[in-house]
Amino acid sequence: MTARHDQIPETALAWSREGRGAALATVVETWGSAPRQAGSQLVVSGAGEMMGSVSGGCVEGAVVLEAEAAIADGQSRLLTFGVSDENAFAVGLACGGTIRVLVEPVGGAGGIAQEMLSDLVAARAQRRACAYEVDLQSWQRHLIFSDEADEDLRDRFRADRSGPEGERFIAIHNPGLRLIVVGAVHIAQALLPMARLAGYDPVLVDPREAFGSDLRFPGEEILHDWPDEAMAALKPDARTGVVTLTHDAKLDDPAIMAALGSACFYLGCLGSPRTHAKRLERLRAAGLSEAQLSRIHAPVGLNIGAKTPAEIAVSVLAQMTDVLRRG
Repeated sequence: MTARHDQIPETALAWSREGRGAALATVVETWGSAPRQAGSQLVVSGAGEMMGSVSGGCVEGAVVLEAEAAIADGQSRLLTFGVSDENAFAVGLACGGTIRVLVEPVGGAGGIAQEMLSDLVAARAQRRACAYEVDLQSWQRHLIFSDEADEDLRDRFRADRSGPEGERFIAIHNPGLRLIVVGAVHIAQALLPMARLAGYDPVLVDPREAFGSDLRFPGEEILHDWPDEAMAALKPDARTGVVTLTHDAKLDDPAIMAALGSACFYLGCLGSPRTHAKRLERLRAAGLSEAQLSRIHAPVGLNIGAKTPAEIAVSVLAQMTDVLRRG
């Protein structure tokens, strides 16, 4: 298989099933300005192959050696590294500190069972939010799905926050972020590649094939369905952002109504305050409530004085990030 940096559990499972051996290294805690947050992962094979990162480079070598040892003896271990000021500066930090890394072989008496890893990978494929919990003393492990979570754990899901809790470590596996862009306009040409760099899986919706062409959007996923049909097929969820860009009510409005009937975390609509006021009148007439309409971010994007398509795309991504991370 071709390993991807966002497919670390999947890579570990594949390597294990292929008989190559695998160990997962996961950041448990870090210093304040760490390049990799808690929950970041690295997978190592029995042959020393690696994918992912736990520190940006300063402790990877030692982690790989410990992972190879874990594969050999079947035992998990919790590693603590003190990072000097000099090493911290080399990976872009202002100062040194401490990083704790959990190393777990796949299989073995003290590792994560291949069956549990398979269940985790299946949940990720189904876009089902899941928490992987491991007791750092007893090495007992559990998978907890978001619909089974208590309020504290639901807060972790909402904040996308992995980390320690007492003697336990909780790794949050939320579905990947998606972005649905309605309108194959010039702003979309900048927004889609920027969104991908920011970690989103973008899809473009526009029934006008001359606009949504491979020539104008090379390599992008393009749906030429009407927006309401496309939204019904895409099923936006709480990890999905929606942006409408056409200025055409017959295209934007059905997408907006579908988005407001979903759990999407963000809905942004291009248009001036006057255009948006007319939009609100149409949506009220269509029966949408004030609570629903309050979810719309319009004019779309943070007010940073953006003028060009690329600058507008930056403002949209900034606003999406603010809503996602700070609500």
